[in-house]
Amino acid sequence: MRQSLEPVIKPLAVMESQCPFCSVQCKVKVTEENIPESSRLSYKAEGISNAASEGRLCVKGMNAHQHATSAARLLHPLIKKDGRLVPASWEEALQTISGHFKSAIKERGPDSIGVYGGGSLTNEAAYLLGKFARVALGTKYIDYNGRFCMSAAASAGNKTFGIDRGLTCRLADIPLARCIVLAGTNIAECQPTLMPYFNKAKENGAKIIVIDPRVTATAAVADLHLQIRPGTDAALANGMLKIILEEGLADESFVRARTKGFEELKSHLEKADLSEIASLCGLNAEAIREAAVTYAQADTGIIFTARGVEQQTDGHMSVRNFLNLVLATGKIGREGCGYGAVTGQGNGQGGREHGQKADQLPGYRMIDNESDRAYVASVWGIAPEQIPGKGVSAYEMMELVAKEQIKTLFVMGSNPIVSNPNARLVEEGLRKLDLLVVADMFLTETAALADVVLPVSAYLENGGTMTNLEGRVLLREAARPVPGEARHDWSILCQLANQLGKGDYFTFGSSEEIFNELRLASRGGVADYYGITYDRLRREEGIYWPCPSKDDSGTGLLFREKFAHPDGKAVFTVVESRSPQETPSADYPLTLTNGRLLAHYLTGVQTRRSPSLAAREVENFMEINPRTAQKFRIEDGEWVEVRSRRGSFTVRSRVTKQIREDTVFVPMHWGGAQNVNRATTPELDPFCKMPGFKTSAVSVRPVRLLQREGR
Repeated sequence: MRQSLEPVIKPLAVMESQCPFCSVQCKVKVTEENIPESSRLSYKAEGISNAASEGRLCVKGMNAHQHATSAARLLHPLIKKDGRLVPASWEEALQTISGHFKSAIKERGPDSIGVYGGGSLTNEAAYLLGKFARVALGTKYIDYNGRFCMSAAASAGNKTFGIDRGLTCRLADIPLARCIVLAGTNIAECQPTLMPYFNKAKENGAKIIVIDPRVTATAAVADLHLQIRPGTDAALANGMLKIILEEGLADESFVRARTKGFEELKSHLEKADLSEIASLCGLNAEAIREAAVTYAQADTGIIFTARGVEQQTDGHMSVRNFLNLVLATGKIGREGCGYGAVTGQGNGQGGREHGQKADQLPGYRMIDNESDRAYVASVWGIAPEQIPGKGVSAYEMMELVAKEQIKTLFVMGSNPIVSNPNARLVEEGLRKLDLLVVADMFLTETAALADVVLPVSAYLENGGTMTNLEGRVLLREAARPVPGEARHDWSILCQLANQLGKGDYFTFGSSEEIFNELRLASRGGVADYYGITYDRLRREEGIYWPCPSKDDSGTGLLFREKFAHPDGKAVFTVVESRSPQETPSADYPLTLTNGRLLAHYLTGVQTRRSPSLAAREVENFMEINPRTAQKFRIEDGEWVEVRSRRGSFTVRSRVTKQIREDTVFVPMHWGGAQNVNRATTPELDPFCKMPGFKTSAVSVRPVRLLQREGR
């Protein structure tokens, strides 16, 4: 037998980890190998069996290792000298930061310092960042980029149910649902490893209703697609509720036994006009009727919302109206039923539970609640009055920076210059700071403006827990050494606290030690992690919260018998049908909405540094309907300027019938001149402080015509 002349390739390393991107948190195995007759290494990623993705990986997960192994990684601290960022030692970097912190606190007070976190941090890092802000610095100003992701759904869930957890049911309940409503969510591109759950539901006879102004990959599998005008979701839900009540399809026994506030809602809906609602939404009244009856008549059903509904200045109330639909039909608290807020960021759920938000303490405790403050203070070993009060939301913090009320900013795991609305104001504000510190893996658009940049470890190197969209806590083990001089984010916080004279409160030597304190700090809270341990997570793979004791298996399906309010009842609310916060005009005749692409994630910091992912979408673009393109003399593939009252950006056009004629769509993954947030509105939802990303009035012009006019 002839022997093969092919060289035998032996793996140099096999790394088991967890995809760092979306909220599914798929388990992954990355194999590192030598390329024969080359000094280069090759990597192969494959999915590992797990309860959420069942071993599947999407294109982002298959290529996540590319950014972690990128030559562009920051491997040494950088300090700005003579206008340039140059390498520095850790000692110099930490002394520079701590020295400035001390002088800023002495001269201006601790609230002159802001701390800005991220929804991709581990639970341990998010917890420690909140503790660092409040104990080491003493500032009330801490918030994070998850404010732009989940805040509307979180506040709506708290008000309606008494608890905020992404899914009130389990992913395993999806195939049991006979009707599924996907409102403002493009799961096929944003969480593609979940699509088999929906395909299975269809095989079982489920009807899928998609609500989206675009014909997305998700809409393509729908039985009914409601191509809604952006910003009118609350009105649509009112139309559906009106039909359900008029047709006698409400679950009256459930409503009587387990809810309150229904009569006020019923009275409000009696006055609603379905034809006016249909006109406002840009839909046919019969399509609204079909959606309402299909959902109400199904024995089981789940409603999912995401950023399309939530990233509006009435996002909180829009979600609450979809929750009204859930309650009115009694589709919650049993198998195949519930509500799901499809979390966007990898740890968007856990990141908001343990103190990274302006108004919260660990365990989803509220910072203005005296007993909550007292309990957390006892865990931290300080007096309750030493915990600062409530700060402001992420964008409001940027406004304080622009007004020079915050003069020092510490950013960890976020890129606010790209992700915030009204991005030019944010950039102008950051340039005014006395000191900007950024801890990141790459020289992001924000880090490029920093005075000190600290290199941090990537997902393959930094162990810790993450909480996925269904409330399942997962352990991500460190799989390889940290490269260069990069350090774990939690370690950096401990070292800085030590230099600030607060080291006794930050004596952690591992992520597990931090988690054990987090468990204690969350004990008895809404998000109770006390019964979850690293040992259990290794044995059981993942555990749902709340989990109050070590012999508790966790709660996957919420509200079987009661809701989380003290009286056990869920709360209906009256929601007005209204136009978007910004409507088209003669000068700005179109509505700009934004969103995500399959190949990219958030501001593109990681995915644009993956050659395989970047090659799929090299530059940003604007989707525009053919008739609209003809009206504004725009050709397919040419550069266009998109302008709002805040500013403008430039992208290529992509002419497609997949978008409404009155709407243009631009992805959110690019910075600089292609940053959609140069034009988005900074107006905030009054309940949750979510910016209105989805409905900005704009004009569009071909760049060639502007050049002819000398603009």
